[in-house]
Amino acid sequence: MVLKDKTALITGATSGIGRACAETFAARGCGLVLAARRLGALEDLAADLRKAHGVPVSVHGLDVRDREGVFAFGREVAARGPVPDVLINNAGLARGMSRIQEGDVDEWDEMIDTNVKGLLYVTRAILPLMVDRNYGHVVNIGSWAGRMVYPMGNVYNGTKFAVEALNQAMNLDLVDTGIRVTVIEPGMVRTNFSAVRFGGDEKRADAVYQGLTPLSAQDIADTVRFVVEAPDHVNIQSLTIMPTAQRNSYVVRRDKK
Repeated sequence: MVLKDKTALITGATSGIGRACAETFAARGCGLVLAARRLGALEDLAADLRKAHGVPVSVHGLDVRDREGVFAFGREVAARGPVPDVLINNAGLARGMSRIQEGDVDEWDEMIDTNVKGLLYVTRAILPLMVDRNYGHVVNIGSWAGRMVYPMGNVYNGTKFAVEALNQAMNLDLVDTGIRVTVIEPGMVRTNFSAVRFGGDEKRADAVYQGLTPLSAQDIADTVRFVVEAPDHVNIQSLTIMPTAQRNSYVVRRDKK
């Protein structure tokens, strides 16, 4: 797909991977529909992108956990346009690390509602518009945690295994269309992910990446761009990406100081 003059819809666009995707796609001349909970931050980002790249950017305050809000958003997109050529299901989070018998059920609900149900709601609201045009690309941001469980990751792992399964299911369900579907499954990426997981404990979050060079949000945005810009007859259904120092969930080389 040639991104110039296309439109990409990105959830969770205010920071991290979502923001990097917005900046990367805008630099390719792609218009944007940006959705996230923090509308003020979205408006600031949109203004910067319009000024830097001259692309159309619309913003929508949206919590993907809010089913009625998501479907109202989908109706608005259908009525006003533009229908996205690319849907990037990026909104997601992790909360806490504990043994399952000691887990916080509220944290479980937040992860399941965001990572699984939120992805489903947005996809159900937007994908029919893409199917009607018989064109587009859905990119689901998963995780290596959806391929290999690690200690005390239990429910977060489960949500990302679900993203992997849903990605496979979408590919099957869309076989009679021209729509491609990809899951990107990163290992360690330095964003605000760990700070969110640990309730804002920056010291604990920094320790996750100590002694290695993790991936950056820009690395993932470049990967998303790569799969979307593949020729239309090429569907990269899944792609895992790791920092060189990481080989799976627990085999990690950390340099000693």
